[in-house]
Amino acid sequence: MTELRASDLVHVYPAAGVRALDGIDLLIEAGETVALIGQNGSGKTTLARHLNGLLRPSSGRVLVDGRDAAELTVAQLAAQVGLVFQDPDRQVFAGSVLAEVEFGPRNLGRSGDELRGAVRESLAACGLEGEERTNPYDLGQSRRKLLALASVLAMRTPVVVLDEPTTGQDPRGVERVRAAIADIASKGRTVLAISHDMRFVAETFSRVIVLRSGRIILDGSPSEVFGAAAWDALRSTYLEPPLSARIGDRLGQGSTPTDASLIARLSGDEAQEQKA
Repeated sequence: MTELRASDLVHVYPAAGVRALDGIDLLIEAGETVALIGQNGSGKTTLARHLNGLLRPSSGRVLVDGRDAAELTVAQLAAQVGLVFQDPDRQVFAGSVLAEVEFGPRNLGRSGDELRGAVRESLAACGLEGEERTNPYDLGQSRRKLLALASVLAMRTPVVVLDEPTTGQDPRGVERVRAAIADIASKGRTVLAISHDMRFVAETFSRVIVLRSGRIILDGSPSEVFGAAAWDALRSTYLEPPLSARIGDRLGQGSTPTDASLIARLSGDEAQEQKA
């Protein structure tokens, strides 16, 4: 499977004079589930777009499976890293749901049963079975976003990058995204997601990276990044920890980034009191 590495990565947008990435050193091992968080303009999307060649470093290097991304074409990188855009209308183009989902894997050389299986599995994961002949623009915005996800899932790339995957989704859509991430990870593939949804991040990813002004300021598990000791750093990026983490701190429960961890701590205290 594919390892991702950035070494002293810098990216400057010359027209604006903006140093969007300022010396990023990062290793994401194959099979990790990683969330990138930070305020708008912190460098999250810029970093993600270096992984599939949509952007190239001003200096430093990005390695994808040990190969310098600067020496690979966008097409070569697309076979390794699938990117789901935040806005599906920048990604969806085909005249039918089926044609949209088939496009990526066909370009990777898949055909026959392999192609049909990938498409069928991806449509089911995103709740789009029976919509094969539907024009994507007859779907609502949230379902077009799921279609964009399905089109990348069908490619079965070793790495999947998701840009704000839960924006505009109802609870059922959020659960579909969460289930898709779990399924990808269960197969040893890597997921990297950009998100402003702290509850979703805490409940879905094993590692959280916080960016500020193009630099990594926090990198750890949800318990570490959303624990009280990290709150000042989070606030410097205009982020708040999940509600469960704040309640847990008020109740003296320590780091409780998820509802489940908070309930488990409270249940444990109650059990101890009953024994006493």
